[in-house]
Amino acid sequence: MPSDNKFKKFKSNKRYTHNFKDNFKNKNNYKDRPRYDNQTDRDDRRSRFMKKAKGEVMMAYKATAVDHSIIEAIKSYNELEKIRNIIYERLEEWYGAYFPNLKLNNHETYAKIITKINNKNVDIDNLKEIVGEEHEKILKLIKSSEGFPEIELDEYKAMSELAEEELAIIRVQDNLGTFLEMQTKKLMPNVVYLIDYKIAAEMLSRAGSLEHLAILPASTIQLLGAEKALFKHVKFGSRPPKYGYLFKLPELANLDKKEKGRMARVYATKISIAARADYYTKRFIADTLKEQINKILKKKPYLQKNNSDENTISED
Repeated sequence: MPSDNKFKKFKSNKRYTHNFKDNFKNKNNYKDRPRYDNQTDRDDRRSRFMKKAKGEVMMAYKATAVDHSIIEAIKSYNELEKIRNIIYERLEEWYGAYFPNLKLNNHETYAKIITKINNKNVDIDNLKEIVGEEHEKILKLIKSSEGFPEIELDEYKAMSELAEEELAIIRVQDNLGTFLEMQTKKLMPNVVYLIDYKIAAEMLSRAGSLEHLAILPASTIQLLGAEKALFKHVKFGSRPPKYGYLFKLPELANLDKKEKGRMARVYATKISIAARADYYTKRFIADTLKEQINKILKKKPYLQKNNSDENTISED
């Protein structure tokens, strides 16, 4: 009958019968298992589980605590840089309406001048304290300016407070820079020996941690910071990027365009090796890597731009 066949198939299921027999032969297994019959036992079990989970989380956090501090510090530094540039533009437009000839590239000096000078009757001692030996040049620029009439007291007070804010941001940036330099040298001394600590921190921020940076191939390290250009190349077929954060290296900035991509790959390769040494072996090998980079720079002829913007061929 169909029902008998089903019953036979049910009985012939070896896996089921095996587990069924074992469970009933070893009845002591059930006696040894802990029972949680009341709420107190359940709470104890939950508390032990949470304590173990928190301990594992804290161990994982301690392993990446320095990485996290560097990442947050470099992000804060870059955001403050954007804010400082915006404030400088506003001050230049506002204060420049009264002193249009006063053009300075130094944000800090410009902000200090705003806090000390509100008319053309300049106190030379104050000006010397701000700019030093260039006080005569700055004084001529102030005297020769023909902008709006003298600044009213209320307007100058608002302008001066804005300049003070910029100076405060500069001080915070200086403190963050000192912290970044100390922490990056502590976490990845090999990488920082090869490149500037700010560039190393930005690479670490983009990678997420030193562990992730250590396992990245050299081709990926070379393009860290150029993700938008890379996606644009993939999507629209534009020219592929040759470098990301490495563009900020002064050694690459002085090279000819044809050599920048090649040397960026050389630097990326050495940075990859240095990051692995920092994370895995903890040995300092950056001096050897630096020598190898210098040898490559000497062996390959390249066009280098000097301070006079004249191209000279350097050849070993």
